[in-house]
Amino acid sequence: MALSFLPEAQPGELALARARAAKADPKEVAAATAFGKNLLASIDKNWAKVEADNREALRVSQLKDARIAELTAEVERVKREAAANLWTLAGVGIAVIGAIATAFAGPKVGLPLLLSGAAIGAFPFVVDSEYFSYIAGGTLALAAGLGIYWLWDRVRDSANAPYEPPQK
Repeated sequence: MALSFLPEAQPGELALARARAAKADPKEVAAATAFGKNLLASIDKNWAKVEADNREALRVSQLKDARIAELTAEVERVKREAAANLWTLAGVGIAVIGAIATAFAGPKVGLPLLLSGAAIGAFPFVVDSEYFSYIAGGTLALAAGLGIYWLWDRVRDSANAPYEPPQK
C-alpha cells in the first residue's frame, strides 16, 4: 500500500539499490544512515524556521493592521474636529456681525444674527448628539405648527375681512 503513493522506480535506480543491498557494506549503510539523519535534521530545522518566520510575519501583519485601523480612526477624528471648528468659526463670525449690526442698525437686525451665530456654532454638537433625531423632529413639528397657524390666521383674516364690491 505504501508503494502506491511512491513514484515508479527507474530501472537504473533499482539496479543501484540491488547492488548496494547485495554488497551489504556496513560502512556504506552507516554513511547512508548518517546522511539520512542529517538530511532529516536539516529538513526539520528548515521547517521550524519557516514556521517561525510565518508566525513573525503574522504578528507583524496584525501589528500593521492595528496601526492602520488606529490611524484611520485618528484621521476620522481630525476630520470631525476640523468640521466642528469650521462651524464654530462660522458661528462666531455671524455672531460678531450680529453684534456690530445690533450696535449700528438696532436689535431688530442684530439679535437674529446673534441667535443665528449661536445656532450655527452649536450645529456640529447637535448633529453628533444621540438626541439629534428628537431635536430634528421637534424642530420640524414646530415649523409645521407655525405654518399651519399662519395658514389658519390668513384664512381667518380673509374670512373676517369686510366685503368690498369690485370697483368699476
